[in-house]
Amino acid sequence: MPEDSQSRCQAILGSVIAMLRTTLAILALAAFAAPPALAHDHHAKTIRFATFNASVNRNAAGQLLTDLQTGTDPQLRNVAEIIQRARPDVLLVNEFDFYPDEQAAKLFQRNYLSVSQHGAKPIEFPFRFVKPSNTGIASGKDLDNDGQVVTTPGTGAYGNDAFGFGEFPGKFGLAVFSRLPIDYRHARTFQHFLWKDMPGALLPDDPKTAAPHDWYSPDELAIFRLSSKSHWDVPIEVGRGDEVHFLVSHPTPPVFDGPEDRNGTRNHDEIRFWADYIDPSAGGYIYDDNGRRGGLKRGSHFVIAADMNADPVDGDSTAGAIHQLVDNPRINTSVTPTSPGGPEQSALQDQINSLHKGNPAFDTADFADALPNGPGNLRADYVLPDRWTKIVSSFVFWPASSDPLFPLVGTFDPALLPNGNGFPSSDHRLVAVDVKY
Repeated sequence: MPEDSQSRCQAILGSVIAMLRTTLAILALAAFAAPPALAHDHHAKTIRFATFNASVNRNAAGQLLTDLQTGTDPQLRNVAEIIQRARPDVLLVNEFDFYPDEQAAKLFQRNYLSVSQHGAKPIEFPFRFVKPSNTGIASGKDLDNDGQVVTTPGTGAYGNDAFGFGEFPGKFGLAVFSRLPIDYRHARTFQHFLWKDMPGALLPDDPKTAAPHDWYSPDELAIFRLSSKSHWDVPIEVGRGDEVHFLVSHPTPPVFDGPEDRNGTRNHDEIRFWADYIDPSAGGYIYDDNGRRGGLKRGSHFVIAADMNADPVDGDSTAGAIHQLVDNPRINTSVTPTSPGGPEQSALQDQINSLHKGNPAFDTADFADALPNGPGNLRADYVLPDRWTKIVSSFVFWPASSDPLFPLVGTFDPALLPNGNGFPSSDHRLVAVDVKY
């Protein structure tokens, strides 16, 4: 073949290969970046998703049911009023003690949410999702390595040996309240997923031994559950046959442990669970409580909601824990919920808050401020829609002290400790995000 003809052929072949590469790249990008199609997009509607660690857990089994039956408990009334003022369509409530048959959720609806609190308009949630929590369920193992196996409820030592911390079964549970129908048939729970079954799990290490990742013995790891409460995928029917997966949990606080960092590493991997679940290439190892394997189907809409117990900048969480979500390309983080009360209280309470690097307008929790350990006010609670969903607006329910609604959140008062957490409602703030489908 003449040299000029050979050169032309090579040039043509090179152009064809380049075009093929470009086409493949575009197709690969489209597979990831193309928004999932919702039917009848021209009928778009706005839905408010919210999370609220209401801190209505009680110190004795059965006590929450008693308080819910009265309709007069001050803390529960304040929590209900916050929900009435915020008016979410779909709501996760953390630290809501579990009782079978939705007993607590039904009483909260009937005696508090359905009743006007100080002039607020009642709110009805016809649909609820409540399942068991790992909290306070005895493991029969010495999980805190203190030399004793505690199986009698009622003490912190018992909670340390339970699958999730709690002085009795069901304490610190969670519940979903929805004004939109729930697709119960396709809901998934992951209460029994084992931590060891997560590839590359950050299993804690006993610093007293040379062996790696050996805080828990093999027989303990054989039963140790990843979720300190539970992880749920609750499909919400948003209309016209469309669904949004409400992915809810409550990772353990990354503290109350030792140099092994068993709570910090667990918090990290509880958060990682959702990062893997929403990634079709990473969630194949996951199995639910019915044995169904895999994560979220490609093209599904979702909203992740939780008290994550992790701040992107401050606090004691394991490095990068919450960044697995807030830096996730599959999640829309274009808008961060804010409040006027967060910056005000950070300045007023000062102490360790003055050393924080994060924006106090993003804070969602009012924690102890004393130096040197704080941890101070943090961003702990999140509502995170998928990247293909438009965020219309958002807020953290933390009014300024001049606002007539400020007494609903208030500030820490030791006199309120016997009834709860030292606040009129909770040490956390309701977080809401309005999204359009």
